[in-house]
Amino acid sequence: MKKVSLAVIAAVLCCWLAWAADAPKQLDAATQVVQKMTSSNQIPSSLLKQAKCIAVIPNMTKAGFIVGGKHGNGVVSCRTSSGWSAPAFITITGGSVGLQAGGAQQDILLLMNSQGAQELKSGHWELGGEATAAGPSGDVGTDTSTGWKAPVLSYSDSSGAFAGADVGGSKIGTDSDTIKKVYGEGMTFQSVLDGQVQPPAAAQQFLSALQKVAGM
Repeated sequence: MKKVSLAVIAAVLCCWLAWAADAPKQLDAATQVVQKMTSSNQIPSSLLKQAKCIAVIPNMTKAGFIVGGKHGNGVVSCRTSSGWSAPAFITITGGSVGLQAGGAQQDILLLMNSQGAQELKSGHWELGGEATAAGPSGDVGTDTSTGWKAPVLSYSDSSGAFAGADVGGSKIGTDSDTIKKVYGEGMTFQSVLDGQVQPPAAAQQFLSALQKVAGM
């Protein structure tokens, strides 16, 4: 069993090292996650309409034997005076320790309120402690009983040995290489989220999906 689990870890790590960002594929995958996770009413529409930023990490991979790890690539968009910003590209990484074996993939969607959006843009990207709460499901309001007082609400669609795992202890990072590739050398993570660049054609379906479920 241990040999099999170690082989899983090795295979996942090789995928991480070999993975090269492909912006159109990331955006297509993120669009599918938004459509799937919102069509099931898993995420209350009231929270979607109040979110200031929405991040999507499709197929976050998690694997381990006793000591585990997780990694994923995704996109994030924030509200501006003219609608949703062009998507900025992000990574998410983390580790955990405990009795665990096997592997899984998760689709992650993060909703950020005003505090979460401000901290994201200022570079505070640790998802742990009081910064993140598991998002409520169903038809709920946005009072303190929903946990919306946390800067970030997290939702996941999981399968495999780690089904239901959360993003606690993870860190979001900037995928600067993809941002420069898509928007040019002079553009930064914050300038993209502030609406200073036009979204690429490949982002139109993703932004349309956000607008449909969360409004302008």
